[in-house]
Formats: sequence, structure tokens, C-alpha cells
Amino acid sequence: MSVRALSLGRVPLIDRTGWRGHLTALGIVASAILALFYADLWSMVTIWWTASTFGHCLFIPLLVAWLVQQRLPGLRQLEPVAWPPGLVWLALGALAWLVGAAAGVAMVRHGALVMMLQGVTIALLGPAVARALIFPLFYAFFMVPFGEEIVPPLQLVTARLAMFFLDLSGVPAHMEGIFITTPTGYFEVAEACSGAKFLIAMTAYGVLVCNVCFRTWPRRIIFMTGALGLSVLANGVRAFATILVAHLTSVDAAVGFDHVVYGWIFFAIIMIVVMATAWPFFDRKPGDPWFDPAQLQGAVRHRTSAGTVAGIALMLIIAAPLWLAATAATADPLPSRIDLPLVDGWTRTASDQSYPWTPRFDGADHRVTGHYRNGKGQVVDLTIIAYARQDEGRELVGFGQGAADPDSQWVWSSPARAPANARGEQITAPGPVVRHVVSFYVVGAGNPTGSRPVVKIETMKARLLGQDQRAVAILISAQEGEGQSADAAINAFLGDMGDVKLLADRAMGLR
Repeated sequence: MSVRALSLGRVPLIDRTGWRGHLTALGIVASAILALFYADLWSMVTIWWTASTFGHCLFIPLLVAWLVQQRLPGLRQLEPVAWPPGLVWLALGALAWLVGAAAGVAMVRHGALVMMLQGVTIALLGPAVARALIFPLFYAFFMVPFGEEIVPPLQLVTARLAMFFLDLSGVPAHMEGIFITTPTGYFEVAEACSGAKFLIAMTAYGVLVCNVCFRTWPRRIIFMTGALGLSVLANGVRAFATILVAHLTSVDAAVGFDHVVYGWIFFAIIMIVVMATAWPFFDRKPGDPWFDPAQLQGAVRHRTSAGTVAGIALMLIIAAPLWLAATAATADPLPSRIDLPLVDGWTRTASDQSYPWTPRFDGADHRVTGHYRNGKGQVVDLTIIAYARQDEGRELVGFGQGAADPDSQWVWSSPARAPANARGEQITAPGPVVRHVVSFYVVGAGNPTGSRPVVKIETMKARLLGQDQRAVAILISAQEGEGQSADAAINAFLGDMGDVKLLADRAMGLR
């Protein structure tokens, strides 16, 4: 390749006609990735648009483009090369997608989509360009909607911070899980009030500021720690202030106050405070170069054509969905029906629920529910859910799936006692009506577990290796109060029902 150096004033330019060919190959492979994994791309964009927690993700592609544009003067001095080792990252992305699809974890699939796009960029533009674009490539991960898992812990943290400030201010209050009771009313630290969307957005914003405004790592670490800590603290203060306004005036006035301070206006105020505090410590000056092209450009010993690398890349991305389609064909069927068990000392009875409760399991192949009462007057509800195989939108565990349907009036309030191989939850409905739920999950011939990560891992193994993909959820629930202890009723029923594994095997048709 001929390289002709020109000079314009003091800015050296390099005429590299190879950019066009490499960018064309990159565009073709990237388009193929987006087309092949269109469902994941669409679900990711849908989450950006519909979930307020991830509204900031709409700006990430624009920010990535801006970060690349800022580096264009230096990039023009580099020569792109096809670099086969970059295909390793692409292959890891394809493997991650396969694992995420097999386990039914959308976040992993979305992250894998970003990885594949990163990998093809590295493979078709070469190590020098990749090093120059290392931060924009990394920052693209913030397009992935992640962080829903921190909502329940943040709800509890926000409730405890609010209680702390209420105690300091002398307002009498009692906390149970995420619910706070004062003489004025009954307050819930709902998912939307957890502060998760502020913390997630602040993480994306803070990382951007660390790159644009700071050069040294100690300052970056201090800035991120302060920004995230202030976000959590400020959200606790907001919850406290809302309850305090209700205590001093009325609940209606508190609702109006919360609507005023809540939302992106509140987040903007926190960002202004963070930036004003950090401004004197910025150590990157406007116009400072992002990298030194002379240090990045190096000789590539063995040249490979962009067409060859692009062809290998296309084969790698096609292999993952083909493998998953092949194993899906081996799924075993469920029995035509599932019968509720007969439990010694317990009789089936009509529903005795103070507030209707139905767990959510979208796309289940079988769902049966029974209400049981024993001679002591204890009442429990038994629900059995069965899937022949799990897929997108029909999963044993996932966001919105389980004891508390987000579209109902039931909300998760706190963990609850449960056997070691089960998941215990306390959920609450208006009233308040408190219910304890113990959930057992079984995948294939595995043992009962209450761990959602274990369920995902077992599901992944079954789908990747073509093993038994049938799955069952068994939920045993009791209402607290009205003459019974929910924990005592559930424990009594579990003791009389016998082996949960046997019940799950029967539901899957294994016995």
C-alpha cells in the first residue's frame, strides 16, 4: 500500500485509501449481526423506550458517536488492518449470546450483541485503531439495560435511610420491609422510588465524566465513589422529605411534593451538585489529545485480507443460533395434565384469600392451584407451574416472574424464612394484606432449589447440551394474621406433603 504524507500548516495528514475497504467490510458484517440478532436489538431498544430506569440508554449511541468523532484527527493518522486475533472477542460474544439465550437471560444476550459488534470492529480495523477507540468501545456496554437486580436492595436501603432521618427529626415511625408507617399514613418505598434509575444513570454519566474530565485514576475513583454515594443518600433524603411533608401537612400534599422533586429534574440537581463539587479538580484540559498516534501505530507482520476476516466473522455469528435450534428439537413433552396432590391431614377447600393472589409465570404449559385447610384451621395455597421448555417470554425465573406480579397490587416487601432449598418472600397487598411465599424450582432431573442463578445455570446446561428441558415451579403460600402464622402454616404443610422433588417429578412426567 502506498502512503503519501501531506502537510497542511503544522497538522500532518496521511492519505490512507485503505479506510474505505475496511469500513465497508465492517459495515457489512455489523449489518449482518444486527439483522441476525434483530430480536435482541429490538428488545433492547424497547426497554430503552418503555422503562424509565433505562431512558438514559437512548443517549449512549449518540455519546459513543461523539466520542469517536472527538478522536477522528488522531484516527486519520492510523492505518486500519484486518487482524484475525480480534475474532477471539467476536467468538466470545457469540458464545456469550449462546449462553444467554440458553439460560434465558436477556441482559447477557444484549451484552453479547455489543461484544460481537466490538469484536468485528477490532478484527477489521486492527489493534492500533482498537486501542485508539478503547473507551468508546467499552462505553458501548452502557447500551445494555442492566441493574434491575439492585432494585430490591436499594428499596431496603432507601427505607432505612428514610427511617434514620425520621428518627433524627422525631417523627414516630415503624418500618416493616419496604413499608413505613407513621401516624399520618402507610408509605411504600416502591420500585420506582428505590433510586435505581438514578444510580444506574449516574454510573453511566460518571464514567463518561471520568474519561472526559480526568486523567488520573485516583481522581476518577474518588469522583465515582462520591457521585454514586450522593445518589443513594439523596434518594433516601427525598423519601424522608416526602414522608415528613405528609406528617406535617397531608398525604395529598406529600404526593404533590414527591411529583415535583421526583424524576429527571431531581437527577439533574444531583448532577449539578456533583459537577460543581468536582469542577476544581478536573485535570484534563480542553483540546488535550486522546492518544498519541505515533505510539499506537505498529507494524503487522502477517497481513490478512479484510474479506477473509469478514467471512470468518460471519461463520462465527451464524454458528450460535444454529446450535440452539438443533438442541431445541430434543425437548421432551409434559404430561397432558397435572393433578394436585392429596396431603394427609389437609383437605381441599374453597379460596379463603382476603385479597386475590395469583403468581405470574408467563407462557406456562400447565398451571394448577389448590387451597388446603387442616384440622387446626391453618390455610395454605399450593401452585404448580410447568414448562416443557423455556424460551424468551416463557421462563421459570425472570424479571416480573414469580410470586409478585408487577401488574397486580401485590408488591415484594422483604425476604422471608424458607427451607435451605427454597426461596422465601414476603409480599404485601392493599389493606395491608401480608402473605409469605415459599418457592421451589426444579429443572429436568435436578434437585429443588430456591436460587434463581442456579435455575438459570441448570436451564443453560439443559439447552446447550440437549438435556431434559422440562421445568417446574412449586409455590406454597399462606396469609399472615387472621388467627394463623404464615410460617407455621407453611412448615406444617411442607411436613405433611412430603418430598417436593417427588411432586416436581410427577408434574414433569418423570414418575
